[in-house]
Amino acid sequence: MSERKYFGTDGIRGRVGNSTVNPEFVIKLGWAAGKVLAGHGTNNVLIGKDTRISGYMLESALEAGLSAAGINIGLLGPMPTPAIAYLTKTFRSEAGIVISASHNPYYDNGIKFFSANGFKLDDDIEVSIEKMMDEEMTCVASDKLGKATRIDDAAGRYIEFCKGTFPSDLSLKGLKIVVDCAHGATYHIAPNVLRELGADVIEVGTSPDGLNINDGVGATSMQATRAKVLETGADLGFALDGDGDRIMMVDNEGGVLDGDELVYIIARDALRSGRLNGGGVVGTVMSNLGLEVALGNLGIPFARSKVGDRYVMELLLEKGWTIGGESSGHVLNLSVASTGDGIISGLQVLTSMLRADMSLLELRKGMEKFPQRLINVTFTAGTDPLSEQTVKDSVLEAEKALGSTGRVLLRKSGTEPVIRVMVEANKSSDANKWAEYIAEAVGKATA
Repeated sequence: MSERKYFGTDGIRGRVGNSTVNPEFVIKLGWAAGKVLAGHGTNNVLIGKDTRISGYMLESALEAGLSAAGINIGLLGPMPTPAIAYLTKTFRSEAGIVISASHNPYYDNGIKFFSANGFKLDDDIEVSIEKMMDEEMTCVASDKLGKATRIDDAAGRYIEFCKGTFPSDLSLKGLKIVVDCAHGATYHIAPNVLRELGADVIEVGTSPDGLNINDGVGATSMQATRAKVLETGADLGFALDGDGDRIMMVDNEGGVLDGDELVYIIARDALRSGRLNGGGVVGTVMSNLGLEVALGNLGIPFARSKVGDRYVMELLLEKGWTIGGESSGHVLNLSVASTGDGIISGLQVLTSMLRADMSLLELRKGMEKFPQRLINVTFTAGTDPLSEQTVKDSVLEAEKALGSTGRVLLRKSGTEPVIRVMVEANKSSDANKWAEYIAEAVGKATA
């Protein structure tokens, strides 16, 4: 595969006004995408966005570029990322385009694509779009210009889809649930889904103003959800991120459950109900060792991918498995959705609670997370500390000492000159000791 110039592992993302997230670039991107997608046999594309103020500007730019390429556009308005994946399939569109920077602050934004089947766009199509960006932009004849229409019932369609993933013989009646939507794209979706399934819903982060997305609320800032659960005596809390593709949860005592614990609960329920069908679970190199151990105790195979839900998806498809996820709250279950979906993942956990007749606090006790220490070590550009023998020796020494009771991971950040040193062990003291020991070796190697 050719090296990509603009697309990262999750589309294009950056500070609004930079070299890619600006009107001029996005008009050209819309045109280039339109030219490539038209060559795949259709001229219909959906566009959805989160609640950032810049979404209006970028939506208009994409619309102009796509129209110039002769592509018809369906405008969904503010919608969760997984909703756009679902609606792309149901409307038989060639692609769905999401304008969002997920969990980032309001001043960032981004663009990512879904294919006609609701999965992330294939790498070869992204490469083709990048090549088209190098061509001179043209415009089809006036009678061939794409038309834009607003799809008014998009939210209702997606709400019904979410509800349809919840067993019809179960109800959320009697459950008090805090729902934190991070002032993001799920603000008008998640509370309605849970209310229509019978829950008593307490809302947090459902008043977007274009600037407050992910600001002290949502899955990346759990204090607001925890405080509201404890204040109201709720049974549990949902915390979604700005575009709704990840979720963290809170039990009735304020304990936070991350993606590893949610994946474990969902996989265990699938095993007990016979829906796992001999499959396993995919995590990432950052998934807690406790998840691997807990799944192993149930006889469920476990495999690790690189960090990123894109790579989790690739390994799931390669192995023919359905359940996977990341510690950050991206949870995949391909038996119910084609992409990570915070609302649907939360409903799956609620299903497990009701089937087991257990609280979330009780349900989480099947998995013990290993203490983890993460140290970021800045390195000088042009150096490669990971290739230094002293660093390799420090890792080998730590791994020998920890044996099966711990794990060591060193990896370069994809966005900054930093080596991430992570050590897990069954004792916090060991995790701290060896992480600091290896970090010191990395620091000396880059001095």
